[in-house]
Amino acid sequence: MLSASAEQIVEREVRELVRRRRLDPRDEHGARAVRLVIDEVITDYQDRSLTAAMPPLSDPAGVARTVHALIVGVGPLQPFFDDPSVEEIWINEPGKVFVARGGQPELTTTVLGEQEVRDLVEVMLRTSGRRVDLSSPFVDATLADGSRLHVVIPDITRRHWAVNIRKFVLRAHSLASWSSSGRSPRPAPDSWRPRSSQGSTSWLRGPPRRARRRCSTALPPPSRPVSGL
Repeated sequence: MLSASAEQIVEREVRELVRRRRLDPRDEHGARAVRLVIDEVITDYQDRSLTAAMPPLSDPAGVARTVHALIVGVGPLQPFFDDPSVEEIWINEPGKVFVARGGQPELTTTVLGEQEVRDLVEVMLRTSGRRVDLSSPFVDATLADGSRLHVVIPDITRRHWAVNIRKFVLRAHSLASWSSSGRSPRPAPDSWRPRSSQGSTSWLRGPPRRARRRCSTALPPPSRPVSGL
């Protein structure tokens, strides 16, 4: 039997204290309390390791981040939520977790198990009041940070749970920055600028909804963008 690592010991002890103190990591107060518990356990671990044979804790800050993500956040996916360059996260099968940066898909090194994916979905849906099961095989929900979660399970999908998370990422702060990003039709900003500054309504149309959202965030007030055409 393999011995537990320092990280596993810290995680186990933190979970036990969270249970004993009846902390709820899902609310703001509970999340702050869990952070203090993690610091407490790591300090205690370092003190004990001076006089006892224990696995080395070489990166206390890294262990604290990992344990916090496992208990309060969304585990292996938390770094992608924390990364402002990541716009989208999706899982079509457990062994392949993709993200989008700058509109470009990227296969990550994160590998999950079937049960891990289900557990992560359960954690993300916890505060939404939604559920996904055989009687409700697909679900849409808004996460606490404003991200949109979409989950589809078999028999709607062929085999694996399909998970998509669209983060709320504000990229362009003006028509000029939107144009310079290379994601806009070149003539559009010049023609829209006078209208938007006068408070005119702008009609946005085109295939991906993400592109329309980027455009609407770039239009300055008091313009009134209407999307969905």
